Amino acid sequence: MESTEHLHRQIEGLEDLRTIVKTMKSLSAVSIRQYEQAVEALGHYYRTVELGLQATLGPMARPRTQRRRRGESPRSAVIVFGSDHGLCGRFNEEVSTRALERARTELAGSGWHRVLVVGALAAASLEEAAQPLEEILPAPGAASRITATVQQMLVRVDAWRSRDGVDNVYLFYNQPRARSGYRTTEEKLLPVDVDRLRRVEEERWPSRSLPFFTMDPWRLVAALLRQYIFVSLFRACAASQASEHSSRLAAMQAAEKNLDEHLEEVITTYRRVRQAAITTELLDVVAGFEAVSGDGGE
Repeated sequence: MESTEHLHRQIEGLEDLRTIVKTMKSLSAVSIRQYEQAVEALGHYYRTVELGLQATLGPMARPRTQRRRRGESPRSAVIVFGSDHGLCGRFNEEVSTRALERARTELAGSGWHRVLVVGALAAASLEEAAQPLEEILPAPGAASRITATVQQMLVRVDAWRSRDGVDNVYLFYNQPRARSGYRTTEEKLLPVDVDRLRRVEEERWPSRSLPFFTMDPWRLVAALLRQYIFVSLFRACAASQASEHSSRLAAMQAAEKNLDEHLEEVITTYRRVRQAAITTELLDVVAGFEAVSGDGGE
């Protein structure tokens, strides 16, 4: 039987651990909201950029796609969004597995010449699967740091396109579900789906004033496309961070439940052991009293 001192130390340790878990729950809940607000705010800007592309692409001819030499396969690059910290379930493993599965099936013919990873743990999962990585970026610790991370990614994407001749860029990230949890998402960043933008063109313009522009159309489209890519990367990064904290919140809720159950068991055991010790002491006192009383009677 365990001693009351040992059980008391266990109770104190479990209570300290429960305090840490509650703090992490609170931090995750606050973090989820700030990333959700960042995505919501970006949605209006995304719509503005989309309308700008709709207005500029309408009167322009369909852009020509870059053609490769015969027998030369297209080159692809990948950006995988993960986390730097654990305690978030299989968050990093799932997004890494999805990226690797995609690489070994539909994109196997193109070859993944460049892989950039956001988050040390996602990078570790990919390296464990023998996937070479070009660069690892730290995950932004707050919504205010996403812009700096996206700017680093934009520099890398520009280098892929201009220096390495990369044709396709894919994003892999976890996206929050409507109620709880997340789903792993794949998004094609480049080349931009012009057909989808032309479908947007068929929508009714939101005002009576038709748009017009005076600057060079190709320069305007290039500027808008850069903003379009920026928004896509920002949105993927923010969604990944929100999913990370959502997964951590769920893990902490499960941990708190297990801790409460275990703490209740230990407290029950502590009370039983303490009661048994008190009963034993009382019996010893009674036995001693009876022994003393018996000696006095003789």
